[in-house]
Amino acid sequence: MRKILTLSWLFMLAISASALMARADIVFTPVVTGLDEPWAIDHLPDGQLLITEKDGRVLLWNAGVLREVQGAPRVVDRGQGGLMDVTVARDFATSRSVFLSYSKRQQGGAGTALAVATLSQDGGSLLDLRDIFVMAPGSSGGRHFGSRIVEGTDGTVYLTIGDRGDRPSAQDRNSHAGSVIRINRDGSVPSDNPFVDTPDVQPEIWSFGHRNPQGAGLDAQGRLWTAEHGARGGDEINLVRKGANYGWPVISYGRHYTGGKIGEGTARAGMEQPASYWDPSIAPSGLLVYQGDMFPKWRGDMFVGSLKDDYIARLAISGEKTREVQQIRNDATARVRDIAEAVDGSIWFISVGNRAIYRISN
Repeated sequence: MRKILTLSWLFMLAISASALMARADIVFTPVVTGLDEPWAIDHLPDGQLLITEKDGRVLLWNAGVLREVQGAPRVVDRGQGGLMDVTVARDFATSRSVFLSYSKRQQGGAGTALAVATLSQDGGSLLDLRDIFVMAPGSSGGRHFGSRIVEGTDGTVYLTIGDRGDRPSAQDRNSHAGSVIRINRDGSVPSDNPFVDTPDVQPEIWSFGHRNPQGAGLDAQGRLWTAEHGARGGDEINLVRKGANYGWPVISYGRHYTGGKIGEGTARAGMEQPASYWDPSIAPSGLLVYQGDMFPKWRGDMFVGSLKDDYIARLAISGEKTREVQQIRNDATARVRDIAEAVDGSIWFISVGNRAIYRISN
């Protein structure tokens, strides 16, 4: 009987081990190497790639040639702050608009800002760069800027903002810290935002109670998902709803780095539960819900990078819940910071550990 049980256990272990590795029929190709500290990527409709470096540079890759784009915003490159996300507008073919998030100098320190610019026809310059949102108030901390940008299906723009290392601020709606904000492309506040007529609440807030969301993306239904860092455990995937409170720091599935309990535990009435969570932490960054044709079996699945455990998590989405079903890992997946889908359906990702960008194809 023991032998049968042992064989069964070994069989299950073999299945689990196979799920941890990259499939044999996918190919990892280094596309851009020799970078400094890349933070985000996004493709232009013609296949060119925009890259942000944390120190404040925007780069454009085109068929193996890499050059710097002039006119990037002036950033505060300190701690976790710097030049962060880049998102190519959905109507880029006509507007040539590009969104950038960055840590902007403010009274008392720095805060997360969202800018828009026009990419010149030759790709060499960002023209008419202007801020369309700057968080308030500023903060002296160097942590938890959040900073993922997502353009909604209705043309509004979402930006994730971390709690800036000040935990209570995530429950203070008079502060943008610890929230997902939603604005129009010109920076104005949409009239259907949840708190637009609520006194002493920042009108740009769409949801709050977030710790540090460094991954965000839409699924095929246009729903917004985030991946956010917990403390010691409690990294979360959240389906973001209008006006919802995601609980930080009142509830969490993690613990403080000292080992102490966070808030009231794992649940409280009026606060959202995560779609799934990791404990121990994986330090999630970058989020893609795959909708391409190159990998039909992956269509509708979520991909999230791990900065801590050096892999890409593939998660199945079932209604409003997610479940990790595969860990894609090899030497290329060292500190995965961002993930993007290319026009041809291949998956591109940033490996900070290798200072490179890779392409996953078949």
